[in-house]
Amino acid sequence: MHELAVTEEIIKTVLEASGGRKVKTIEIVIGDLSSFIDESIRFYFGLLTKETSLEEADLLFKRIPVKLRCYNCQKEFKPDETLLCPYCNNLGGDIIQGREFYIESIEVEDEDRDNKEHFRCQ
Repeated sequence: MHELAVTEEIIKTVLEASGGRKVKTIEIVIGDLSSFIDESIRFYFGLLTKETSLEEADLLFKRIPVKLRCYNCQKEFKPDETLLCPYCNNLGGDIIQGREFYIESIEVEDEDRDNKEHFRCQ
């Protein structure tokens, strides 16, 4: 259910950034640890954007896998279910990738020039 609130924030942010222009594409980055489900966001997005400039926008999701830095040897690795470092066999590490959640870019139509404009979000 937390996808509803997140989707509302995505819509609010994109509407502000697009200035009311028709939105073609929204790229969203989601880390595998974030627990957000692409299809739930897509579902709420479809419901909440009817009759808006976002109604026909494509949502593109980029998934970021989990990556840890070993507590012991400081090497980076993608963990398996054991969470053991493949280099030194130490258990666990600091999470350095996989919690991301942000809008990476927004593509809008430029009504004056029949072109598209691409926003990069930081």
